Amino acid sequence: MIEKLKKDWPSLPYVLPFAVFLFFLAIQAYVPLSPVYEYPLRDVILLAVLFVFSRHVIELRSYHRLETALIGVAVFVVWIGPDVVFPAYRHHWLFQNAFIGAIGTPPPEGVLLTPVVLWSRIFRAVVVVPIIEELFWRAWLMRWLISPQFEKIPLGAYKPAAFWITAALFASEHGSYWDVGLVAGIVYNWWMVRTRSLGDCILVHAITNACLCGYVVATHHWEYW
Repeated sequence: MIEKLKKDWPSLPYVLPFAVFLFFLAIQAYVPLSPVYEYPLRDVILLAVLFVFSRHVIELRSYHRLETALIGVAVFVVWIGPDVVFPAYRHHWLFQNAFIGAIGTPPPEGVLLTPVVLWSRIFRAVVVVPIIEELFWRAWLMRWLISPQFEKIPLGAYKPAAFWITAALFASEHGSYWDVGLVAGIVYNWWMVRTRSLGDCILVHAITNACLCGYVVATHHWEYW
């Protein structure tokens, strides 16, 4: 049944994990479960979806590890830079308004520092999210925008419209952080075009998120989560 679905819907392995990820984001405010249970449960479900539907399209091998690591750190610096240099920067109406929303209130710090919550959140950010998002944005959407028969389009194929639409939509996914999300989307798109490697794009995304996790835990800037 699952194999037939994947054959009939070649986009499914790339799109379904991202759709499930967005579903969890949409309902999290309405879920009565404590984060102690919700966070690890969400990780387990997302991993199960990836394993069942997407494992055959996931490529984790990186061919440019040093350059990928340096780019990942650079994107992290760009991500936190405006808020470090200008502490009130993110409160401008461009970043919090009726259209894009506002920065959400994280759970209490005591909950976030609970080991199971903290480590499941880090695991999701560093391992699960980079795979889900790179499958969707760089491995699928950037090719699908070139041709709905995206499997015939090689990874990293460049068409201006596909490149910039993907970057803009990636930015919109990050709400009040759309500006740095746009920079990250451009860099990650460029790295896919440059390397034509899903593994390198997953790694660069993972390194950025790992740096951000370290920064959040060290400084208690939970709003990034």
